[in-house]
Amino acid sequence: MSSSVYIIFMAIIIIVLTAYLLYTGKHTILMNISPRHFTKINNEDYRLSLGPKIVAIGGGTGLSTLLSGLKGYTRNITAVVAVTDEGGSSGRLRQEWGMLPPGDIRNCIVALAENDNSLNSLLNFRFDRGELKGHNLGNLILLATTEMVGDFQRAVQELNKLLAIRGQVLPVTTETVTLKGETINGEKVSGELQISDNGSKLSKLWLEPSNAQPLESVKKAIDEADIIILGPGSLFTSLLPNLLLKDLATQLRYTSVPLVYVANLVTQPKETEGMNILSHIDWIAGVLGVVPDYVIANQAPIPEEYLNIYSKIGADPLYLSDKEEKYLQSLGVKVIYGDFIYIKDEKLLRHDIYNLTDSIITLAEESRVRIGKINETN
Repeated sequence: MSSSVYIIFMAIIIIVLTAYLLYTGKHTILMNISPRHFTKINNEDYRLSLGPKIVAIGGGTGLSTLLSGLKGYTRNITAVVAVTDEGGSSGRLRQEWGMLPPGDIRNCIVALAENDNSLNSLLNFRFDRGELKGHNLGNLILLATTEMVGDFQRAVQELNKLLAIRGQVLPVTTETVTLKGETINGEKVSGELQISDNGSKLSKLWLEPSNAQPLESVKKAIDEADIIILGPGSLFTSLLPNLLLKDLATQLRYTSVPLVYVANLVTQPKETEGMNILSHIDWIAGVLGVVPDYVIANQAPIPEEYLNIYSKIGADPLYLSDKEEKYLQSLGVKVIYGDFIYIKDEKLLRHDIYNLTDSIITLAEESRVRIGKINETN
């Protein structure tokens, strides 16, 4: 057994032992608390079990950030994650082991875990030397589990159960797919990295093979959803790779529940440089054949110092003008504005997850009333 394989299987042993310790520790604590606290625990689980059924589609930091807010309102969450990632640890594992990229899936699982802070430090631990340099522990655990059970989808399901997350995380497909595109100059580009570098120049985007199928569990979750969220996240490399699956696009086109697009706060260098929110929606509508029912957009100003930092790397703020809003309204799209600016660690621009989640939960509850799942007076 090579040293890298040995360390991988040691990693899975570590996580199993950690889970066991957490499990036994939790139950030891429960044995020492008064009965009235059990009521609080049961009430919380019960409240979350009655929450709306939400399907969130995307990948990358945007999706995991959204999930971390939604889990406070419901445990009926399905995260549908793109599988075209080619960078970093995920890209290496895809190339060397032939597995689907685990990175975005790992981040979403951590985001939906009840104690995400502890899991975040464990599963996102990155090796800094040797053959495993650059790999995350969580990615290696998914690799080891995939090798043990023989199937990536089952490996993800096992990790969902092991960590008792609030919802489920699903790869959009278990087929190996490659993102392909063509620029306005007729140049063919292939793979996530080339697509990202040429995103704002693209005229066409597709997946190969073109007949790749979404998971049945993904389709089932969409059928049962109260609301479907697109984004936030990278347009061409996180969101659209999911929608390019033809059967999934058809299902979303004819869904009877609200389809909500969460606009990004700023453009992405190279990938969406020079694009506005309408350009993003045009691409989504071009793939789905329908515009979203709602667009959630930020209207709060970005602090000047961060605006300057992001502008220097080609990331410009995304706002809707009055003219653009009227155009969307003419298409039947409702725009929801809010203050969605949050500065993480005094350097990173992120969505304010509390304000964003409030907007989404409000729409989800309105949807449930409309389709008769709950009484309006409740």
